[in-house]
Amino acid sequence: MPADTSSLISPALDQLREHPEVVSEEVPGLLERLAEVPDPRDSRGVRHHLAVVLALTACAVLAGATSLLAVGEWIADAPPRVLERVGARTDPLQPRRVLPSETTVRRLLGRIDADALDRAVGHWLADRCPKPAGLRGLAVDGKSLRGAARAKGRKIHLLAALDHTTGLVLAQLDVGERTNEITCFQPMLDSVADLTGTVVTSDAMHTQHEHAAYLLARAAHYIAIVKGNQKKLRRQLKSLPWKDIPLQGRTRGIGHGRSEIRRIKVATVNSLRFPGARQAVQIKRRRTDRKTGRTTIKTVYAVTSLTAEQATPAEFAQLVRDHWKIEALHHVRDTTFAEDASQVRTGNTPRAMATWRNLAIGALRTAGAKNIAAGLRHNARNPHRPLMLLGLG
Repeated sequence: MPADTSSLISPALDQLREHPEVVSEEVPGLLERLAEVPDPRDSRGVRHHLAVVLALTACAVLAGATSLLAVGEWIADAPPRVLERVGARTDPLQPRRVLPSETTVRRLLGRIDADALDRAVGHWLADRCPKPAGLRGLAVDGKSLRGAARAKGRKIHLLAALDHTTGLVLAQLDVGERTNEITCFQPMLDSVADLTGTVVTSDAMHTQHEHAAYLLARAAHYIAIVKGNQKKLRRQLKSLPWKDIPLQGRTRGIGHGRSEIRRIKVATVNSLRFPGARQAVQIKRRRTDRKTGRTTIKTVYAVTSLTAEQATPAEFAQLVRDHWKIEALHHVRDTTFAEDASQVRTGNTPRAMATWRNLAIGALRTAGAKNIAAGLRHNARNPHRPLMLLGLG
């Protein structure tokens, strides 16, 4: 896979070099977006502009840095041309650029406004997210940073929204110690500028009347999985005459050591006990463990605000499957960037590093990379490549 990934990245870089108009000049660049983040430092004695430090950190992570020590080493080795492009200042006494140290990066990330940083990165990625030909799906799910346990064992838990088609993280929010994902659902999606026509998918935790009403108010749609937390609605769905409804879709897949057959039925129902619900969905999953031969059958129910005219059963099935692409993002952050192994705990640093990983993965995805690890190795061989991917070259 490494060779395939490199071959995809190089043409993308060439396109950016030859056609800088690929992204409109009216769309803010990364440095402009990072300039929207407030500087937490006292203006007296500041040696490095905030956007410069943040941009260099982003480049280092895009080159494969998984720790603050590695970030500091990449910055220390950055050539003059790279420093010039991000706006590093010149030493008035010597003909060289002044570099932020690892200590500077560490202190700054610990004090950074993490919400503002996530908004800046999310907006930059959203500006580069092409409009899909069909329905746009947005997956909402949370992830704990296992190694970043704070006092009394509290782990940082981040709720994020990921575009189904591109794999870009468009929003992220720290759930916090005294709340949960449910209360953060709306504030997190508030940072996504336009949800019109978007189909938001989530797990059963977010099958909440308030969430549905919020999405409808923003002209968005939902596919809500119904389990035990909505007992009346689940009983209503189970009682529908599914045996009389014809099968409308069947897919087969192999992965994770098992084979799976999915059957879907969709029915228009006007009396569902959920805001804006127009259709009921039944998905039967037949999974066979390829090693043991054991077969399990599970029935999943869902409701959606989409009408039969707006989406076919095949599109419903695809949206439900694509929701789990956010789990693929979590897997990449854990395995490629060693996120769960990181024990950085100071201030907002753990969340900021998660934001840089989202940015790195998004930048590589937009360049056509399929293997993120190979893309990072490709960037590590040339310090100018991260600049090109971030639009700074």
